[in-house]
Amino acid sequence: MAGPTIVVVEDENSLRSDMVEYLSNCGFDAIGARDGAELDQLLRNRNAAIIILDVNLPDEDGFKIAARLRDGHGAGIIMVTARSSTVDRVVGLEIGADAYLVKPVELRELEAQVKSLLRRLSERAAETASQAANGTAGGEAGDSADEARWSLDPTEWSLTNPAGIRISLTSMEMKLTSLLAAQARKPATRDQISQALYNRRWNPEDRSIDTVVGRLRHKVEGAIGGPAPLKSVHGVGYVFSAPIRVVGAAQG
Repeated sequence: MAGPTIVVVEDENSLRSDMVEYLSNCGFDAIGARDGAELDQLLRNRNAAIIILDVNLPDEDGFKIAARLRDGHGAGIIMVTARSSTVDRVVGLEIGADAYLVKPVELRELEAQVKSLLRRLSERAAETASQAANGTAGGEAGDSADEARWSLDPTEWSLTNPAGIRISLTSMEMKLTSLLAAQARKPATRDQISQALYNRRWNPEDRSIDTVVGRLRHKVEGAIGGPAPLKSVHGVGYVFSAPIRVVGAAQG
């Protein structure tokens, strides 16, 4: 029986074949895709445990694909690139990648990264299941929209999910979350976010908003062991898609 499904997204045919063959020999159900469109087609028919993404892909680069996957897919993400720039590595991780490898990739290192990430994903899933069980034990499950709310505390600079997991926020993360909470699940434009964070209009060349959002999303997902309700809205900006209320100072 094949192991977890690993999708290798790489436009260089020989490298993609080598990676798929190596991972298959390691016992994984490894399949290849040439670009984001082919990846999307694969994901319509099967679930992937891990997606290995080349950054320099045709049409849609790996950073954009990673950001899109983080909005609606639970797979682990390993980014692969020919670039060794620290900036690229930081952007990749802040967008939501779980690991980052630089070409030429040592296949044994790739195998180690895949196995390590699978262990982390398994532990995260177990924690989520445990939290869900604890949240419903000994009482009724609060599954109404009004009860299942996130809470933002401006006095403590913290965000708490419906299961009671508390996440400490930085100043920038607090400003961002406060803006999104005030939008009542309507998207905030990049210009609104730029004004709130930096008191200036948004410059399309500036990726600092994506960096703050990516860091916050990664922090939340690491804490709760699941997808964060911080979604990208194409052509607009970002939205906090779950019910959220402001507590603390707002309620005395």
